Amino acid sequence: MQKGDLHEPFGQYPMSKRSFGLADPSRLATMSGRDLMQAMIDGAIPQPPIGQAMCFYLVEVGDGFVVFEGNPDAQLLNPLGHVHGGFALTVIDSACGAAAHSLLGPGVGFGTIETKGNFCRPITRDTGRLRAEGRVVSQGRRVILSEARILSSDGRVMAHGTSTVMVL
Repeated sequence: MQKGDLHEPFGQYPMSKRSFGLADPSRLATMSGRDLMQAMIDGAIPQPPIGQAMCFYLVEVGDGFVVFEGNPDAQLLNPLGHVHGGFALTVIDSACGAAAHSLLGPGVGFGTIETKGNFCRPITRDTGRLRAEGRVVSQGRRVILSEARILSSDGRVMAHGTSTVMVL
């Protein structure tokens, strides 16, 4: 099995429950953000296709907190052989947005206003499994601020960033 293999097990997340696709929008409209993400983790609804394309998966959700895990694979390499910075920025945006979404009620959405990222160490396909933790820093009625850190398996910060999202 290669490091970035989509079938490599992650934590306690059962392989049999991992699927990708789009869920029925009418069903999603009845779920809080936290319930929607827990349903993804449980396999009751599919995880979004971006996770399959970018080799990362939602594995934990709480109030204002989420965790994604993944292994960047060869399709994410830039011409120099490192994982493209867009991978880390996408994961930061996803973790920040999902942390914000976990606090929203049924039928309430959000849109990213701004995401900023800082790259601390090069991510290569040999880096192995990464963990992205997203947390809400501040929640207002219309704007939520979140932060995320991407950690290597030994706890080193590989990248970190922030997002501002608008509640819709």
